[in-house]
Amino acid sequence: MSVYKIVDILEADYGCEEHPDGPNAILVLEDGTRKEVSEKWIADKGIKEGKYISIREDGSLMKAVRVVAAIIETEDKSGEKRIFATQRGYGEFKDGWEFPGGKIEKGEKPEEAIVREIREELDTVIRVERYIDTIEYDYPEFHLSMDCFLCGIVEGNLVLKEHEAAKWLTKDAIDSVDWLPADITIIDKVRELF
Repeated sequence: MSVYKIVDILEADYGCEEHPDGPNAILVLEDGTRKEVSEKWIADKGIKEGKYISIREDGSLMKAVRVVAAIIETEDKSGEKRIFATQRGYGEFKDGWEFPGGKIEKGEKPEEAIVREIREELDTVIRVERYIDTIEYDYPEFHLSMDCFLCGIVEGNLVLKEHEAAKWLTKDAIDSVDWLPADITIIDKVRELF
């Protein structure tokens, strides 16, 4: 599966040929690939220039969302490492646990996006220590591409502005929360941080 940025959306001009779901459009992707889709699909999925799609192995398309996640690490007084987890307070995945983060804005590098998102969501300044992995996960309605970074706190107290709850988790407690499906796929790599 591959994730591509949409650089242009063109009207298809094939005369009498038409997509089964209505008028056609052509998505022009960052690598120059062109994919024909219906205008209805574009409208239903909220597809726009600058957004992302995922191309599955069978050639089918799915809306893609690119996000970043911060795996914020600290040590307690005894030297035991802890990882910060947050509980969603809104939306379809309300009450699920995740690593905090958010969407990458136009023109941002993933490392810049995670610093901005944590400042906005948790009123805390972080530094990116290193890239850990990119998680690719298919939810029923969209494909999630999540760049995960190990981060440390520079200043701030992790004030919850959008989340319902938060916990510092030790290696032994990392399975004590109900992780969202995409986040759970990186837990084994997070365990290696301890």
